[in-house]
Amino acid sequence: MKKHVVGRYLGYSNFLLILLILGVGHHRVLAADKLMGVYAAQSLSSSMPWIAQEAGIFRRYNLDFQLIFIASGQPVIAALLGGDAEVSVGGGVAMIRAFVQGGTDLVVIGGIKNVLTHSILAGPKIKRLEDLKGKKIGISRIGSNGHYFTQQTFRRFGLDPDRDSTFIQTGGDLETFSALVSGAIEAAAITSPTDTKAVAQGYHYVVYGPDLRIPYPAVILVSTRSVIARRPQVVGQFMRVMAEAAKILHTDKEFTYKVLGKQLRVKDRKVLDASYNSEIKVLEPRLDIKPEALQSMIEEISQTDPRAKKIKAQDLIDRRYLDEMEKSGFLEKLWAEKR
Repeated sequence: MKKHVVGRYLGYSNFLLILLILGVGHHRVLAADKLMGVYAAQSLSSSMPWIAQEAGIFRRYNLDFQLIFIASGQPVIAALLGGDAEVSVGGGVAMIRAFVQGGTDLVVIGGIKNVLTHSILAGPKIKRLEDLKGKKIGISRIGSNGHYFTQQTFRRFGLDPDRDSTFIQTGGDLETFSALVSGAIEAAAITSPTDTKAVAQGYHYVVYGPDLRIPYPAVILVSTRSVIARRPQVVGQFMRVMAEAAKILHTDKEFTYKVLGKQLRVKDRKVLDASYNSEIKVLEPRLDIKPEALQSMIEEISQTDPRAKKIKAQDLIDRRYLDEMEKSGFLEKLWAEKR
């Protein structure tokens, strides 16, 4: 064996010996921590895991992160409670309903969007919300963000959502848009950037949702108390990854567009600009959780489930990671850095 090869081998052996003395296994040093995540919406506001993957942030934090898309909130929550997933990015309605029904292991650890920004779009024959009476409205799923938005919008305009319309479950935003184009539905409750894509193809806003600013946990970060108890550091690393991705989302439009183009198959610059400029205004740059957004959903559920009346927003929140990132100076340093 050549001398320089032997030197490298001995150096490596000494390194392993030091690790063993410290009680750290070699596989623990090299192997990334696995973390399973799920999400329920293909949208700009749910894009932070995509951004983090594209930017290599998960690798930098030694996380082997797997992200699975499930086009409905209820299966996402089932995956969390069943132990098949450890974190989720998505709407709050399914999570809060499950909590009210006894799934109190669920917990909100961060916020991304605390108001609804869905809009209702339709073709030229439908000019006002009242014109949707008796019409088919496409939503992703019953109980989804789009469903809740449409219900609240109808009520604000003096209509009864259950009597005056028919909700058609179509899947995600892209599937809802396809159903609109095919004529399977007459209006669609969708969000950015799909709404902008619809406008580019001749559809128009019957209701422009961002103007209504309906309080709602539209996109939140959720885990379970048992996962946090078992893997507190791993969940903490995930939250730091999300914080870094949020910084990119808010400050690096070109990189964000690159990711959205890849994930959503949207290349049109005008579509991306319109959706980004409207959506970014309501996204939380530091992942803040707004209790009033959660409380609005709790009060909605309490109308049909009395158990919700005993629950307060704070019962669903664990701010330990947000507080740690703030108190340690991590967020201040992150936002001071130029990308």
